[in-house]
Order: sequence, then C-alpha cells, then structure tokens
Amino acid sequence: MDEKIIIQQRPPRSPAAAGILSVILPGLGNIYNGYANKGLLHLVIFGGLLALLITSATGGNPVAIVFTSLMLAGFWFYQIIDSVNTAKALNLAAAGNKHREASTAELVPEAIASGSIFWGIVLIVIGVLAILANFDIIFWETLWQLWPVAVIVIGLKLVFDSIARAKKGKTGE
Repeated sequence: MDEKIIIQQRPPRSPAAAGILSVILPGLGNIYNGYANKGLLHLVIFGGLLALLITSATGGNPVAIVFTSLMLAGFWFYQIIDSVNTAKALNLAAAGNKHREASTAELVPEAIASGSIFWGIVLIVIGVLAILANFDIIFWETLWQLWPVAVIVIGLKLVFDSIARAKKGKTGE
C-alpha cells in the first residue's frame, strides 16, 4: 500500500482577495499579489483621474465631467480585473503549468538602451518651458514664436548622428 497522497497546496494568491482589495482601494490587489510598483502606479493613476474629475466638476463643463467619469470608471474596473488575472497567473505559475498567462515576467517589459539622451533632454526642456509659461515667467506667445528652433535642433541632431554613424562605419568598428 504505497499510495501517494497528494495534498493540494493552498494557492499563493487568492484571486477573490485580490479583487476585493482592489475594490476597496485601487492598486491594493496588485500590492497583495506582490507587485508593489504596479499597485502604487494604479493608485497614482486613480488619484490623478479623481483630481481631474474634481477639477472638471468645478469648471462646470459637462462633457469633461462625463468623459473623466467614464475614464475613472473604466480604470477602476480595469485594475480590479488586472489584479484578479495577475493572481490567477501567479497561481498557475506556482502550480508549474506552462500556460500563456502563467508567465508573470512578461508583465513588465525590459528597458531598451538607446545610447542617446537627446530625447530625454528635449522632454525636460519642454516641461521646464511649460512650467515657466504656466507661472507667467515667460509667455506662451513667445514659445509659439520660437517653435522653429526645436525643428532646427532636431535636424542638427539627426545630421550629427548621421555623421557619427558614417565615421564609425569607415573605421570598421
């Protein structure tokens, strides 16, 4: 009588608990699943949408209120479904099933190294200019008159990149 008794282990994450926690507070279900960064991102997005809804409501624009309300409701349901599916995928991975949804490593893509900081600098400059314009330190009209400078800078960057590639190709590197 060498019968092996297989005791099924309790799944590491409960999809129901993840869903209930996500209903209580957006992002909490993913924090329960072990994805703290994803959960905090969901919480920040939800807070931003809520702030946008409050701003729209005080502005009195009914189209903006309806649109923001739909975005808020859609995101609420999305994050609930996402936390439940993540818990199911974790359970499948823990059980050893090689199912399409079982791979939780595919949830976060790897960053691709670009080798250039140009576009990051461009975005920082645009953000700084927008902040300065919002505080009336510089004026939007001035920025609008200077937009061709951005085209010139981008063109120069493309020319310099082309020259650098040509030099690299000639040296055989």
